[in-house]
Amino acid sequence: MKIIICGAGQVGWHIARHLAGERNDVTIIDTNAELIRRATDALDVQGVTGFASHPDVLDRAGARDADLIIAATYSDEVNMVTCQVAHSVFQVPRKIARLRSSAYLDAIYSDLYRTDHLPIDVVISPEREVARAALQRLSAPSTFDAETFLNGRLHLLGISLDPDSPVLNTPLRQLTEMFSSLSAIVAGVRRGGKLFAPEPGDQLFEGDQIYVFTLSQDVPRTLEIFGKPSARQESVVIIGAGNVGLAVAQALEASPERVRVKVIERDRARAEDAADALNRTIVLNGDGLAAELLEEAAVPRADAVLAVTDDDKTNILAAVRAKQAGAKLAISLVNDPTLMSMMDTLDIDAFINPRASTVSTILRHIRHGRVRDIYSIGDAEAEVIEAQVLSTSPMAGRPIRDIEFPEGALLGAVLKGDKVVKPTGDLRIEEGNIIIIFALAKDVPEVERLLQVSIDFF
Repeated sequence: MKIIICGAGQVGWHIARHLAGERNDVTIIDTNAELIRRATDALDVQGVTGFASHPDVLDRAGARDADLIIAATYSDEVNMVTCQVAHSVFQVPRKIARLRSSAYLDAIYSDLYRTDHLPIDVVISPEREVARAALQRLSAPSTFDAETFLNGRLHLLGISLDPDSPVLNTPLRQLTEMFSSLSAIVAGVRRGGKLFAPEPGDQLFEGDQIYVFTLSQDVPRTLEIFGKPSARQESVVIIGAGNVGLAVAQALEASPERVRVKVIERDRARAEDAADALNRTIVLNGDGLAAELLEEAAVPRADAVLAVTDDDKTNILAAVRAKQAGAKLAISLVNDPTLMSMMDTLDIDAFINPRASTVSTILRHIRHGRVRDIYSIGDAEAEVIEAQVLSTSPMAGRPIRDIEFPEGALLGAVLKGDKVVKPTGDLRIEEGNIIIIFALAKDVPEVERLLQVSIDFF
């Protein structure tokens, strides 16, 4: 598949890394020659320096026979014009654009992206994806990561094992025997900074970060078994009333569970806009790092504090100060991946990575045939793939014990008809089943081969 990626920033670079690793023909465009050099040196990609929206630059990048263009520069307008040029001049069949401004995302203007207007096939909104990720974190406050699959019926929970966790030093096989009625499956373990897919005889130790699949109805019991009792969020303080903070506040207002929400915003005009857009939420204008304002917002008694300003350092400091003040849970939005290793040291409970959220969404749409969903784990260390089994798949018609999964891949759940089934050795995978697979990055190509997902199915 021939793919052009416009923008060599964090999102563009990581998308290029994913796609080049899957043997696609990838060309990346950016105005910054140094970013292009970095990409071509580190990845199996070609690079073109220039403005992605210029026809001659797209031509040099091979747009005349490209299958897909991903416009992920920092400018919404450049991304939109790039898709228009790719369509009108080069007839590129599929176009994805990343748009940040909420003005372009309002549903009443959705006709703007029709083929006869602005021919964009898929619009990706980083802010909306980050807001969704924030709500996932709030829904499972004792986890460091959370995502749902199978239309919300299956949860992936990231759990840090504390010294008093009841599962320490217990082989996973024994856990399965002890809790046979529980749907939970440990799919990944990060130990000493390294992520791996565990074997049935592996034990869990203090300090491990584990990724667990479980059915939605089993989430409270799963958290309890791993030493993380679930707790309902009754009061939430959001620091930052930009697109992300406002979207989270609006979602919490619309939630059937009554959650008391307060928002802190430093910019007066933005605070006033947020106050107008929200009904039950209290909006405070001031510095989210000021101890007096945190006290006024009742941060010391808050169940959760979410720091989602547009500045990483502000978010980290605000989260640290909130925990020191007494908040039960602190979540920070962090764009710079080099800062994420500091979270545990600073006692920040969870972080949200906008790049990972956006990359996951783009990959989901790129592989939109039989692959229904993709979630990127950590710094692209692994993926969780939700896919439908094809008749041509090596898995179809075979029991799980006879399927040669790569070493770093683990089956998390199988949807047969309307029933989500826990994988066992004698369970037979049939054509049309929906499966959830946890796979380390190095094993994703082999998982794709098992799924028989190729350009033929796009």
